[in-house]
Amino acid sequence: MAKLERDDIYLISKHSNLSEAGINDLLRVHIYNGAIAWKKFLRIFFVTLASGFFAAGVIMFFAYNWNALGKFSKIGIIELLLVTSVALILFSKLKQDVKNILLTLASLLVGVLFAVFGQVYQTGANAYDFFLGWTLSIAIWVVVANFSALWLLFLILVNTTVVLYSEQVAGNWSTSFVYTLLFAINLSSMVAFIYLSEWKQVIKMPSWFIRTLIITTVLCATIGITNGIFSNSGPAFIVLFLLVLASYAAGILYALKQKRAFYLSVIPFSIVVIIADLMLNTGGDAGMFLLTFLFIVASVTFIIRNLISLQKKWSVE
Repeated sequence: MAKLERDDIYLISKHSNLSEAGINDLLRVHIYNGAIAWKKFLRIFFVTLASGFFAAGVIMFFAYNWNALGKFSKIGIIELLLVTSVALILFSKLKQDVKNILLTLASLLVGVLFAVFGQVYQTGANAYDFFLGWTLSIAIWVVVANFSALWLLFLILVNTTVVLYSEQVAGNWSTSFVYTLLFAINLSSMVAFIYLSEWKQVIKMPSWFIRTLIITTVLCATIGITNGIFSNSGPAFIVLFLLVLASYAAGILYALKQKRAFYLSVIPFSIVVIIADLMLNTGGDAGMFLLTFLFIVASVTFIIRNLISLQKKWSVE
């Protein structure tokens, strides 16, 4: 039996003689969070909060006491914290979600270790070397743990490495090529996670993680196209435009088939931004500003109205 949603229960209440007490029982069982769910949420929330404060405290400790610490102390403290975190993960009897949060903390400490090492010995490496080494060092942890927050950190590091490499080493890369590469990386990651999580159900990723990937991918597409519309971007912009066009069309078809309103909100808004930028770049007078403003208002109203209509239609089906 498929999991009941809130709209399903409301639909049952309208077309059945189920009592108010029965409706409340359905809501309590299938919709409302019970004591066990709240305990799990609070445990994860406080462990995550404590890990974040701990990582920030470590960074602030080194920043404040940098001159008072020796080379051995600086590197030794980080390594001790890193080894302790890994030991807790391997040998303690903590819950798996708590271990995953500790592994994310350990991954952050790896970056702190590289940063401290680079400052102590003044390696002179480029910033992209730092992020590349950090990314490669935690790659095995990311794959083995298969934890959403750790995957998000990994993808942030990958994107940062690409951007810094394009600025510090590959000076001949055009802006459109960089955004094409970022869009391809994030798009392939998004498709892979959706395929493995929703279609094959090999892994289980929370909805916020998938939506974060979707927003990141759409942002890369939107910024890349708006920057390349009136610049001499060459073939990279054409590739980006065709790739975005095909991806947006596939995304809309997938959203209509799977009844995913989030896709139908993000993609059209991206298209509105691109068209509005095109209008503003063709003319910067007051009349064009007014026309662009009216276009945005009309487009957003049309999108929201159709989304509401689709939601009502899907709730009945």
